[in-house]
Amino acid sequence: MNTATNCGSRWLFPGRRAAQPMHPYVLAALINDLGIPTTASRAAAIRQHVLEMPAPVVADALGYHQDTTAKLASQTGATWSRYAAGDHLRSPSGWTPKRTDGS
Repeated sequence: MNTATNCGSRWLFPGRRAAQPMHPYVLAALINDLGIPTTASRAAAIRQHVLEMPAPVVADALGYHQDTTAKLASQTGATWSRYAAGDHLRSPSGWTPKRTDGS
């Protein structure tokens, strides 16, 4: 289905029903018909993600369990073993920023 036929849709791949996305199985079948193996492609994409960012971040972003992405990270040789998962927006208690000469 071409998105140009339904330019008012918020979905990249609109489904047959109004305001609904295309079902993942339908999209996978269309991609397979083009000769692209969806299972192998998905696995390769996740492995690439765990090489580029920490496994807990990939797990949260894609809805995977952290053990699954950690296992994939160890299989791919990812170097994020020292990453500390958690909220990094808060400063640790007692921590103050280092002053520079210009401040």
